[in-house]
Amino acid sequence: MAVPLILLGLAGCAQVDALKSKVNRNSTTTSAAPPAPPESRRPTPSFPAIVNELQLGHYSEGEQDLRQYLLLHPGDRPAQAMLRQLTIDPKQALGSRSHSYTVQAGDSYSTLAARYLGDPGSFLILARYNGSANPSMLRLGETVHLPLSRAGTSSAAGDASGSGSDTPAAELPNEKAQRLQRESLSLLDQGRNDQALARLGEALSIDPKLKPVGPQALALREQLLASYHERAIVLYRDQQLDPAITLWNRILAIDPNYEPAVIYRARALELKHRLKQI
Repeated sequence: MAVPLILLGLAGCAQVDALKSKVNRNSTTTSAAPPAPPESRRPTPSFPAIVNELQLGHYSEGEQDLRQYLLLHPGDRPAQAMLRQLTIDPKQALGSRSHSYTVQAGDSYSTLAARYLGDPGSFLILARYNGSANPSMLRLGETVHLPLSRAGTSSAAGDASGSGSDTPAAELPNEKAQRLQRESLSLLDQGRNDQALARLGEALSIDPKLKPVGPQALALREQLLASYHERAIVLYRDQQLDPAITLWNRILAIDPNYEPAVIYRARALELKHRLKQI
């Protein structure tokens, strides 16, 4: 009688041990960390954001974003032209002969490109022509080189405005700014918001005091200024103060009463002053 009871007890212990082993395996499997999610790809920026990126000298990132943007928008002529400006040899495009120019108050590569190349969107190739690593940094009194010949400049640079051969040869700067603003509204009506913002940005780089024509133009301008401010905030938080101040200066040239730009520009200038004292 004792032997069967002992055997029964041993069998029960074996079952208990097997059950514990199974529970432990399940517990280990359950508590294991879930597999890491696949790395998410950074969203492709809008075209105006890419232009801002290039204006701040982020050429490598800007080229990568431009190529990704063109995969999504293969027919976007301004984006194609901007990529060409970024990759072509500036001396080949603009010519090796140049004359010196001393930067005056209010000058930027965009205004100089509008004045001497006939297209504010050619700021990038003009900056590269001068070996600039940051087109937004153009200081008063600085010497830059401007190509002697404007012949074929727009086609060589890719005609970044996207206006092609329809651009009048003798068009005055304020007339061009007005035309670009009208084109921005046409692009907006077509649902091409990014291109509309970029075109309006070109217009305002020529004439910051350009008056909006109607509520649509006013709303588009407010959207453009907000995009400039958002970019400036990111730069400010990264303590890239000079590019941030440049963007706020651009905003205030268009709208001197843009309160966020007034406040943050003052903070950036104060921080820059403090950092110089350290």
